Amino acid sequence: MSFKSEWKPLAWMVAAFLLLYLMPMGDERFRGAILESFSLVQWYAREHVILCLVPAFFIAGGISIFLNHETVMQYLGPAAPRRIAYPVAAVSGTILAVCSCTVLPLFAGIYTMGAGLGPATAFLYSGPAINVLAIVLTARVLGPELGLARALGAIAFSVVIGMVMAWLFRHRQPSRTATEAVHNRTKRPLFHNIVFFALLVGILVSANWGRPMATSGIWYLIFKWKWTITSVLALLFGGVLVAWYRIRAWKPAATALIVGLTAWLIPQAPQWPFLAGVAGLALSAGTSGSEMADWLDSTWTFAKQILPLLFIGVFLAGLALGSPGKEGLIPSDWVTSMVGTNSIDANLFASVAGAFMYFATLTEVPILEGLMNNGMAKGPALALLLAGPALSLPNMLVIRSIVGNARTVAFVMLVILLSTAAGILFGWL
Repeated sequence: MSFKSEWKPLAWMVAAFLLLYLMPMGDERFRGAILESFSLVQWYAREHVILCLVPAFFIAGGISIFLNHETVMQYLGPAAPRRIAYPVAAVSGTILAVCSCTVLPLFAGIYTMGAGLGPATAFLYSGPAINVLAIVLTARVLGPELGLARALGAIAFSVVIGMVMAWLFRHRQPSRTATEAVHNRTKRPLFHNIVFFALLVGILVSANWGRPMATSGIWYLIFKWKWTITSVLALLFGGVLVAWYRIRAWKPAATALIVGLTAWLIPQAPQWPFLAGVAGLALSAGTSGSEMADWLDSTWTFAKQILPLLFIGVFLAGLALGSPGKEGLIPSDWVTSMVGTNSIDANLFASVAGAFMYFATLTEVPILEGLMNNGMAKGPALALLLAGPALSLPNMLVIRSIVGNARTVAFVMLVILLSTAAGILFGWL
């Protein structure tokens, strides 16, 4: 045995042994943090994987197979005009209303298709940060000043972060994009692609539409009929697959029948009919032509790359910070006591804490309401609102696997520093 070739496995074994041996299982807080970690992972699996991540994986797979490479390069590539690339990236993220983890497969899809690092990271930030419903909810619950500041800050940050990232890594971009043209496997009419992705995004958004505070109005009406809307979009998508993608009609028909039966048997758990539909879609694609099989393979590739890292990250986030109303290793009193002023330290702490915590879509608003009721100042509140939804520990782990260490560190630092500066300015004003 050569020590030079085996020292890494030995080091991992020693580290694992020491971790298990020294684990303070007698400490009540540590035991609670372990339990909270698994509870958070279970909640994430139940609430986000089926309805959020799985559709996002299919969208990402579709981007890499069906989206024309030249189209991506025209609007989001390194050579695309800035006046086009960054607004397109910001607007594309805005309509999704996704969390910091659900946006990752979509970011991976456009990045691997050749999108420039700047527009891709602008999209990465804008997806979870520029959420129209969340901004409206922020204004209604936390006040119009915070709502307006969040909207303006998030829009500006998406462009600034993208442009700075493109400038920082400008010398490494051409070699990456030169190798991406091989991923362009198919050319379809633009209208086909627009309808295909519009229906998939519509299914993603409608299935995850959260309950608004008001019990009337357009937002509540969408929530009330969300599953009807999702079902209609799914039926239309099945028709598109039959008409344009050569899937035999009996496959979507059988899937619709199974979904309807599952919904009838388990009416209170819509994620199970949704999962039945996903399984039917996967089987239909996998047993059809090579183009559909390529789509399924690409979807599975993104799932293998991203999902394990997300679960690890959610576990670690729960271990360190817990979840709303629950304690992790870091006491929540420490967090509250550190953000009671508009000082630089308080805003920086709020940005860093928000960057590592995991916020599901819209949950940041009630969390901030509780913190502000316990003395959190408005500057740190804005800093957390700008950093928290866009970043999380699971999010960072996956970004690293896609763009590497240097780009990930730069992106995280830009979000934290800009959020801190915005919080300081807002607190001063």
